[in-house]
Amino acid sequence: MAKDKKVVKKKAKKRVCPECHAYVQATYNNTIITITEPEGDVISWSSAGSSGFKGSRKSTPYAAQVAAENAVTKGQVSGIEKVHVFVKGVGPGREQAIRGLNASGLQIISITDKTPVAHNGCRLKKARRN
Repeated sequence: MAKDKKVVKKKAKKRVCPECHAYVQATYNNTIITITEPEGDVISWSSAGSSGFKGSRKSTPYAAQVAAENAVTKGQVSGIEKVHVFVKGVGPGREQAIRGLNASGLQIISITDKTPVAHNGCRLKKARRN
């Protein structure tokens, strides 16, 4: 006979992190906001697509603002108060996502632009002939 094993669910640790990092990745098609601890562990994330916007409406500044507000509301259980913002990309939701973080009650400590800039790395493909 098999003994009845007691099933114990692992409780998620409630992390308190008053000062966190927020990463905004703004592409031409979508905007993704990730809130992490200073070590890099993800607390919450949201994107314009997961906020209910589909198609060309995902790439609007308003969708980026809503996504930022959703990411903050998901992460409120961790006690987020201050945030360092790192922006990457050239999409239309760059500034509006930062405004969304600010409108949600977070105090923005710093804003850093981490957009990668090409410096003539690989050779281009040959020119297309007509």
